[in-house]
Amino acid sequence: MILALTAAVAAALLVCRLALRERAAPGTARRALAFTRDRRAVAAGLLAGLLLAGLGWRAAGPGALAWAGLAAVLVAALTSGSPGSADGEGPAPGARAAGTGPEGSRDQE
Repeated sequence: MILALTAAVAAALLVCRLALRERAAPGTARRALAFTRDRRAVAAGLLAGLLLAGLGWRAAGPGALAWAGLAAVLVAALTSGSPGSADGEGPAPGARAAGTGPEGSRDQE
């Protein structure tokens, strides 16, 4: 019972954090939850969640299901492509477009 309660508290904290960020800068929640539209990420999260739920149920009982759910969401978020990309594709983190930034500036030519 305590195991499930701690997972519920952790999930509530994540939701509150998301709500506070959305209130400060509208649109951040949509970008943060973009991984839910990535099929590959959702499939990886479901697979991880099911595996962890099966192992956790045997080791710790039904309280482990909540933690398996949280882990599934984390795996899906980490498996998705770049942040804000619904299809999992996009520029690599830190990538710059041609002609932008100090080393590619057209002003220096």
